[in-house]
Amino acid sequence: MSRTNECNIFQITMSLKMMKKKPPRKNSIHDIARKLRLSPATISRVLNNHPHVHKDTRSKVMAMVEEVGYKRNAMASGLRSNRTNTVGLIVPRISMFVHAEVVTTIQNELHKHGYNLIICQSNDSVEVEKELTRTLLASCVDAVIAACTLFTTDFSHFDVLTQNNIPVIFYDRVPVKPYPACIIKGDDFRGGYLGAAHLLELGCRRIAYISGPLNCSIYIDRFAGFQNAMQQFDTPILNSQIFYHELSAANARKTMRKLFAKKPYPDAIFAANDVSALEALHFAKEINVQVPGELKIVGYSNDPRSAIVTPSMTTIEQFPANIGKVIVTELVKMLKEDVGNDTRTLADFAQVTTAVELIRRMST
Repeated sequence: MSRTNECNIFQITMSLKMMKKKPPRKNSIHDIARKLRLSPATISRVLNNHPHVHKDTRSKVMAMVEEVGYKRNAMASGLRSNRTNTVGLIVPRISMFVHAEVVTTIQNELHKHGYNLIICQSNDSVEVEKELTRTLLASCVDAVIAACTLFTTDFSHFDVLTQNNIPVIFYDRVPVKPYPACIIKGDDFRGGYLGAAHLLELGCRRIAYISGPLNCSIYIDRFAGFQNAMQQFDTPILNSQIFYHELSAANARKTMRKLFAKKPYPDAIFAANDVSALEALHFAKEINVQVPGELKIVGYSNDPRSAIVTPSMTTIEQFPANIGKVIVTELVKMLKEDVGNDTRTLADFAQVTTAVELIRRMST
């Protein structure tokens, strides 16, 4: 069954349920048109944000809409246009700083274009992520934006969207292999390089690296950048000081205990997120290791906490607000160009890399 038929059946069913309740009659665009002595077509153009409407006319219509309490029937509009003006968003955890900032920006920018946002949280569960793709399909969204779970290696559950001509944009944690979707990612290779090169330039040679699992795109690229810097500075990577695990405070503490169980201690720590870097700083204080005198620390993401701890934390800025703006820019292009059609090849989908920057603070 096509996406159009599925949406129509869903919307008709909901409309029939609403009809059974027999709500009181509401004002229609015809009532507004009659009161303002305008055509219903003009009222419709105003409500649909048509650009070719005089600003005085728009003001009068919107004032009357407010006065009579007119509510647009989104289901009926969706049946007519096969568009709901809603976009689905799947994130691992809204509590994560980068995603919180990206989500806020996406919602604000989409609103400017007349779209509403449905925000879904996978909690880093692949099964929940699979359920959410089906839920968003049933909700007849116009497009889906997704930052995948830490453990997503098979992206085929998103096929149900692309096969139904729903455009998909992946950001941050993205497919490692080619996928028919727009890909927007930070320059994680450069971020990994900048963090390591900074420590090497300061004379550090026993650099411990704390990474997320290497099945995830961002950690693959950050570690590759780290390796590249170490090679350029002709500095060996010590396997005993490289760790891969979920980047939680608890795991970072376990890693720090291992690193400082016996000498020689590392002279620097580069953590692939700020949560781990901050925990490394707390641990160093507890065992009286001076930062940055005896140990230099670099984090990743410029979490607000990194600027207010003592000493403040050197980190990699990802510019999440810019990521959000780029996502919406690409999404609006896709919707205008009807990118969901199934005649496009992989080469037709945009791949955008956003900038990162080293923010030096007192931890180095």
